[in-house]
Amino acid sequence: MHADSFCQSLKPGLSGMAPSKWLTFRNTHAPGKVYSFPNAGSRRYTHEEYFARVWLPVVHSERVTVLMGPSYRTEQFELKTTGENPISRMSNWNLRSYALDVNAVVRLDSSSWLIATSHFNKSGNTAELSFRQIPVNYTLSASYLRKKSLNKELGFGILFNQSYKLTILPVLIYNHNYAENAGFEIMLPKKIAWRRNLSANDILYLKAESVTRTYYTNHWASEVPDVCRRVDVDMAVTYNRKLGSMIGMEVSAGYRKNLSTRLIEGAVPLRTSGFAMTFDLYVQPPKFKGKK
Repeated sequence: MHADSFCQSLKPGLSGMAPSKWLTFRNTHAPGKVYSFPNAGSRRYTHEEYFARVWLPVVHSERVTVLMGPSYRTEQFELKTTGENPISRMSNWNLRSYALDVNAVVRLDSSSWLIATSHFNKSGNTAELSFRQIPVNYTLSASYLRKKSLNKELGFGILFNQSYKLTILPVLIYNHNYAENAGFEIMLPKKIAWRRNLSANDILYLKAESVTRTYYTNHWASEVPDVCRRVDVDMAVTYNRKLGSMIGMEVSAGYRKNLSTRLIEGAVPLRTSGFAMTFDLYVQPPKFKGKK
C-alpha cells in the first residue's frame, strides 16, 4: 500500500489542511473596548492575551491515539484613557488560566473514528483569588467521524460544558475538498472556514470562530466568587505558512463580534466589538522513522 494512502486510512483529516501544532505560542491584540462604570464614567481598554500549549503523546498504537496538552493563558485589560481604573486588578496580566486537554482518537475501521476530547481549566483573577479558590471548569465531547471519500468526511456528536453553568450542544463536523487547492472545514459550534492552498507551504483561510472566556473574580471581596465572562465570534482572514519542515507561523486579522459580556457587577459594556489580531508561532510534531 502507498504510504500516503496508508496514512489517510489511519487518521482523520483531509489533504491540504493546516499542519498539526505540537508547540504553540500565541498573542492576541484587541483594542477599543469601552465600558461604563458607576461613579467613574466610561473607560477605554485594549485587551491582550498570551497563550502557550504543548501536546504530549500518551498512547500511540495502530488503533488508539491519546494526547495530553497542558496550556497556560494570561490576559489583561490595559487602560487607554486617563483617570482612575475601576478594574485595575484585571490589568498587569492577573487574568490567568491553567488548563489540561486530553484527546483520544479510536479507529473503528479504515474509514471511521471515535473522537473524544476533554478540557479542564482553572481560570481566575489571581490578584483576588488564590489557585485553590478558583473552581474547575471543564468541557467534554464525543464524536463519530466517517471519511466518505479522500476529499470528504462527516461527523456528529455531543458536547458538555460546565463553567458557571452547564451547557449541552450538538457537534457537527464537515470537511470537504471541492478542488485540489480549496475546501471547507466546519466544526460546529467552534468554527466555519473556507480554505485556499496557495502553495505547499502557504494556506489562506476565511473563517468565523467562537472565542469563549470565563474567569472567576472577587472584586467586591464577597464570600462567593463572581464570574467575568465573554463570548465572541472572530471573523477573520488567516494566513498560515510553514517555515521549513518543523516551524510555522499563522497571522489572523479581522472583526471580533461580541455576543455577550460580563466584566464586573455594575460595569456597562458600551463597545465590545471591533478589530482583533492574532499571531501564532508553532512547531510541528516531530517525525519518527519506523521500522520497515
